Amino acid sequence: MVLDPKATSLHNDYGSFDRPLGVGEGHERDVEAAVDGSSSGMAQSSDVYQRQPLLPGAPLSKSKDKWSGVASGSDYYEDDEDEKDIEGLGRHPGIPNGSSSGIVKIDMPAPLREEPRFPKEKWKTFLAFLFMVVNFILTTASLAMVHERVPDRNTYGSLPDVVLDNVTAQDWALNVSEVLIMIMSNSAMVFIIFHKHRFIVARRIFLLMGLLYMMRSVTMYVTVLPIASKTYYCSPKANNTSPLLVTKRVLQLISGFGLSINGKHTYCGDYIYSGHTVVLVLSYLIIKEYSPRRCQPIHWLAGLAVLVGVIMVLIAHGHYTVDVLIAYYVTTRLWYIYHTLANNPNLKQYGPNNFLARLWWFSIFKYFEKNVGGTVPRQYDWPLPWPRRFLAKHPNRDS
Repeated sequence: MVLDPKATSLHNDYGSFDRPLGVGEGHERDVEAAVDGSSSGMAQSSDVYQRQPLLPGAPLSKSKDKWSGVASGSDYYEDDEDEKDIEGLGRHPGIPNGSSSGIVKIDMPAPLREEPRFPKEKWKTFLAFLFMVVNFILTTASLAMVHERVPDRNTYGSLPDVVLDNVTAQDWALNVSEVLIMIMSNSAMVFIIFHKHRFIVARRIFLLMGLLYMMRSVTMYVTVLPIASKTYYCSPKANNTSPLLVTKRVLQLISGFGLSINGKHTYCGDYIYSGHTVVLVLSYLIIKEYSPRRCQPIHWLAGLAVLVGVIMVLIAHGHYTVDVLIAYYVTTRLWYIYHTLANNPNLKQYGPNNFLARLWWFSIFKYFEKNVGGTVPRQYDWPLPWPRRFLAKHPNRDS
């Protein structure tokens, strides 16, 4: 039996071995098959090429458990450990930045830090605290001098007031107001202490309190109103304002933190504007702005406490109604303007269209806030280095 050579396949019967092809023999068979128009040549050609490796073999790594390669088209950021592994595989002479296994190293720049930055700047917080203390002393010194200029209530009665004229004075109401002041101020202090960015928040509060004290020391001194209450105790006048006398009065007022519930505030004339209202409203704004959003019941209780505290001040005839209104307006406007500037970086710069930059205290604001990168998030942590169980890392989230 004679077999046609052209019909002979490269693959013989099952279990047989193929004859190795010579150099160029596979190509010659493809040409002959193309000339003859037969399809067997194409099958032979595909068999030849399918036996060729798809990728060049990667050299074995020194360590068997090392990562040996990925597709050259991957474009992800590699860390230092990955770069060390890739460099250990060797370079391919024909591929730039590549290894012998076809791995291409892509040089990618480090990601830019775009999130806002919130530096502590403790020394700035200390300066803001000194600013507040100096202006508090200035306020008490102003009251110590105003006390000598206040009109005698036995000669001059109180000014007409639509609220005070229709409410009988109750001395106990002033104590209730000051108890609420202590509760509100301590509650606000707790939220500041447990805030993650407590130094930034405290710095802002110190600066705002200093500005409010400074303006109050001026307003109460330039215009002295008659005493609103007929029953509130006022110390006798000394008919002189020597530095020694003013210093003694200042120390007495500071020792009582400016409150009358402890019997230290016995000087009259500090009406425009109400210091009680300033502390109450400012404490509420702190709690509302820097406490978790889910603490809505606390926000409502704080607002109710402010309302009751202000009403108690009026019932006690501790201030005129205009004092309370001015205090509320000045405190809230200053708070809103300050935080609008602080939360918008473009407003921290001087410019022809930034009219808020014309505020007289804008330079002070810019010094303390220039490094704060944006709106302070509502995040909290344990302020002390102990106990350690409170220092466990938890994901930061805005509450």
